[in-house]
Amino acid sequence: MFITVLQVALGGAIGASLRYMSGVAIFKLMGPGFPLGVLFVNILGSGIMGGLTVYLGQKGLSHLNPILMTGVLGGFTTFSAFSLEAYTLYERGAVGQAAIYVGLSVVLSLVALVAGVHLMRWVLA
Repeated sequence: MFITVLQVALGGAIGASLRYMSGVAIFKLMGPGFPLGVLFVNILGSGIMGGLTVYLGQKGLSHLNPILMTGVLGGFTTFSAFSLEAYTLYERGAVGQAAIYVGLSVVLSLVALVAGVHLMRWVLA
């Protein structure tokens, strides 16, 4: 159990660092305003989650779930930050932007997850 917790912690540190670097890069490219960094990592992370779920399952590598799925992807995807960003937009009076942000995040993340599942099934076929 202790080794598994260490794997999750290591993966979480890696994922959170990748999320931070992605957010900084997107902020530098796009500037302040609409929270594109969080949107980007949620969509990308969901797509990777879909593909990784299929890959690890079919290859019998589920022992890597703690470090990769719970750790790295759990640290990388940011639905808690997403909630804060959506609420902040709402609080600022940008209700329309908040609604668009929530809709895009949820719908595109689900689409990316399904795409990741189907892509990996196609690659492994």
